[in-house]
Amino acid sequence: MSFDAMPAGAYANAASFFDLSEDQRQILDAADLYARNELYPLARRMDDEEWWPAEAFAKLGRDGYFGITMPPDYGGVGGDLFTSGLVLQAFSRWNHALGLSWVAHENLCANNIYRNANEAQRRKYLPGLCSGALTGALGLTEPGAGSDALGSMRTTARRVGDHYVLNGTKIYITNGPVADVLLVYAKTAPDKGAHGISAFIVEKDFPGFRVAQKLTKMGFRGSQTAELVFDDCRVPAENLVGEENRGVAIVMSGLDLERAMISPICLGVAERALDLCIDYARTREQFGKPIASFQMIQSKLADMYVWVETMRAFNYRVLAAANHLEIGDGGRGEIHALTAASVMYAAETMNKVLDQAVQIHGGSGYIWESEINRLFRATKLLEIGAGTTEIRKLIISGELLKR
Repeated sequence: MSFDAMPAGAYANAASFFDLSEDQRQILDAADLYARNELYPLARRMDDEEWWPAEAFAKLGRDGYFGITMPPDYGGVGGDLFTSGLVLQAFSRWNHALGLSWVAHENLCANNIYRNANEAQRRKYLPGLCSGALTGALGLTEPGAGSDALGSMRTTARRVGDHYVLNGTKIYITNGPVADVLLVYAKTAPDKGAHGISAFIVEKDFPGFRVAQKLTKMGFRGSQTAELVFDDCRVPAENLVGEENRGVAIVMSGLDLERAMISPICLGVAERALDLCIDYARTREQFGKPIASFQMIQSKLADMYVWVETMRAFNYRVLAAANHLEIGDGGRGEIHALTAASVMYAAETMNKVLDQAVQIHGGSGYIWESEINRLFRATKLLEIGAGTTEIRKLIISGELLKR
């Protein structure tokens, strides 16, 4: 069809593909207002003290900010992944540490259980996760494993009667010190490598499970992170998620959704940094005038604006692509490359934005207590977590070379 033949309104409809609908914008604005009022006041203490606000999740649940991708039958909201991403974007503008804990609970644990568990498991665990009465976590990474999370997995699960007995260690587990429910991966057939992995729902009070240590981090400090130990941990056989030795499909589809869903953290942090820089440039004076009048500062702000807007466009495009990922899909094909590309670009671009933000703030940006410093210290994690930048490049190139 030629441009001349396009029907009336077609140009406007085409433009809308690159922006939010009115409903989506209202969701984003409401979550932003909520986060500014409820989550931002917690951010400073969380960073200063590695403090966890114990009542925050229960309040988030009461206020309807958990279970977004889960049906009302399980206590959820009945929304979609895109909506969940918008909430995370808004939360991360004002309290990125709590945003990280939120997505580990909401997406890595609860949504994974919803997508992969049987009906009895859903009925048992999802209502508490959706209400915020339970805190969720995902247990995948192990000491010595790193990027080879599946091949190097040493945690084992052995069937003994009506239980599985888990032995091993998990590390860098977000929400680990405060989690009530964990989705944990272990090898039930170690001789089969990645194809001998199974998934289990583990409760914190199961015999043989303990938090070995809470880890202190450079950034995202209020988001609790731990090393976990399974020492003859007895897990009821009914808590096996899916089929034995078929956990790799859960891992891979979950990782694609995780990568799509942590990109909004980068976007929210970058948006906040840009706003702080604009305000600072208007009010900070040097040589008798605001630094916003200097062309070098204007150049930096312009670069930051372009980076944020391209992050936003790519972020929304990939969230939309992942929105209806079928259960069992993922870990291959276009969506595998897209989600890896999304978080790679978002994390690297957030790093560029915050580098310039600290430069604009000068000495005040280098001070630990400043908000821009808190944001800057968050940049590195998302170039490492959910697969490093290097792994993301291997995923993208691998899918390109299959075509």
